[in-house]
Amino acid sequence: MNSKHNLSTIMGKQFLLILISLLIFSSSSHAQNNSSSCPIDFNYVDTFSWDTSVCTTVAASANDTKICCTALRSLLGIGLSRYLKVTNTFYFTNLQTSTSCIKDFQAHLDLLSVKQSFSKCLEYPTELVDSPANCAGIVTLSDFVDKASPISGLESSCKGDLGGDLVCRSCLAAGQEVNARLVPLSRNSSKCFVFISLYAAGIINTFGPEDTRTADCILGVTLSKPKSKSNSPTKNIIFAICGALIGILLVLAVVFIYMRFVKKRKESQPHRDYVKNVKARVLPNMGAKWFSIAELDEATNGFSQQNFIGQGGFGVVHKGTLEDGTVVAVKKMISFDAETDNDFVNEAEIISKIRHRNLLALRGFCATSDPVDGNERYLVYEFMPNGSLHDHIFEKKTKKGLSWPQRKSIILDVANGLSYLHNGIKPAIYHRDIKATNILLDSNMKALVADFGLAKQSGGEGQTHMTTRVAGTYGYVAPEYALYGQLTEKSDVYSFGIIVLEIMTGRKVLEEVKGGMVLIADWVWDMVRSDRIDEVYDSSMNEGTLPKSVMSRFIRVGLLCAHSMVALRPTISQALRMLEGDIDIPRLMDRPPPLGDSSRSSFHDSNGFMTWSGSEASLASSSITTRV
Repeated sequence: MNSKHNLSTIMGKQFLLILISLLIFSSSSHAQNNSSSCPIDFNYVDTFSWDTSVCTTVAASANDTKICCTALRSLLGIGLSRYLKVTNTFYFTNLQTSTSCIKDFQAHLDLLSVKQSFSKCLEYPTELVDSPANCAGIVTLSDFVDKASPISGLESSCKGDLGGDLVCRSCLAAGQEVNARLVPLSRNSSKCFVFISLYAAGIINTFGPEDTRTADCILGVTLSKPKSKSNSPTKNIIFAICGALIGILLVLAVVFIYMRFVKKRKESQPHRDYVKNVKARVLPNMGAKWFSIAELDEATNGFSQQNFIGQGGFGVVHKGTLEDGTVVAVKKMISFDAETDNDFVNEAEIISKIRHRNLLALRGFCATSDPVDGNERYLVYEFMPNGSLHDHIFEKKTKKGLSWPQRKSIILDVANGLSYLHNGIKPAIYHRDIKATNILLDSNMKALVADFGLAKQSGGEGQTHMTTRVAGTYGYVAPEYALYGQLTEKSDVYSFGIIVLEIMTGRKVLEEVKGGMVLIADWVWDMVRSDRIDEVYDSSMNEGTLPKSVMSRFIRVGLLCAHSMVALRPTISQALRMLEGDIDIPRLMDRPPPLGDSSRSSFHDSNGFMTWSGSEASLASSSITTRV
């Protein structure tokens, strides 16, 4: 009887052990699946002999944080080097993968009691995402080999054991030679040297990036210091001699550092002069404030990913809160060419001079420049909680049907803002980039015209501005401006007319249909001429009885403003009075082929769109400077 009882007990214990093993295996498999979204295995962080002491204590100063961030960036370089070897790509293909890898990397750092959040070491959330702007258009390994050639010196110098001081110096010198060829192709030289380091450690070196000698020399990983053994009398004598030598070297080092400081200060003088010049140009303007980079860093929580709003072709935008509680949008310019520099100063100068309830206020600016980090420029705006007009009429995920009163109010707000630019100040200002994404909505759905980077001041009353640099966005640019660079106040009126038609119809300025592109003004005119105006209104305006006569007036004013013939367009003040019913709308003239082009051939598709294959389609796809 006892033997049966013992046998039952043993079998019960074995079953319990099997059940526990299955639970552990299931938990392990689940953990592996959760981390599968990151293609890099960061287990090396736990085993590699790097010096964790630089990051395991609470930072006492900004310099401590910078030292820790430098160490973490170098440690991440080991994983990126292996990633390059496997995928032939330097950075991640999208923001989701980058975010997943940052979280995985941080999880391993947390196990080592690292106090620093690695995400705060990044300059902006998309820093580790593939972009041609990172370094001379380089994204893949083949791009690097093509742009950096010849690289035979780098391959021969960085291939073997890099534990010796001389061989390491030789490798770094070869890397500097490659960097010197890439710098003229891209002003973001620091990114180019990162790519060179990843290539040398992951592709060239025989021992690979996880070898301590390779990681120390090429990637700059701070290695942990070996534990010291008990001192002997002989060692004490050696230490004493070394101490004396170190004292002499320190004196020489102080002299050397001082000379380097003087040289560096001389080299950085042009950068200081640039910042001083920008301040002198924008600060005297009423309402302009110069922010320090520390203020903006604190307001945006270190430009954290949680505060990230969006990214365009010229910059990234973060939400921030100033010390006085004001919520702002901080735009960091990420393109450093001379044209972007001019747009930055131009917007700062122009927007600081104007104050109107329908123009987005620019609260301040910030510009930094130094030989290492390069140029950084920031614009600080009032924060608009309801986003842009584009979000409300075009974005499917965030689209919210605007009521007729809201649409009417937005159109009148934009018209009032433009009227102030054209008539309220002297000389007049031409915006040049009126479009749905540049019309922002505050908490009360009041519309404000934004983004004055491309704005131009007129030469004087009655004068026409001629330019060889045509700026604007496809479809919104007036034909005479796109073709001949002829800029007048009616160039903005054309863009305003397009905006009116977009708001009223819910359609985009250009839509592709079978046989070509359709311009919204031509489609609406075709519908009006066919006495089908009731079919052009956005279907989301379906609440109650709509004032069709007033809505028809808005459609006709939009068509008049967006007419291809300059002489038939009203001024913005006249258009505003027509919208408000103060003056009559002239009879709508037929829309001729663009600027007398009789070669346009048009037809109607099955959906009622009027399309064409002549010069107007070419104009719609012409090479016009775009803004995001």
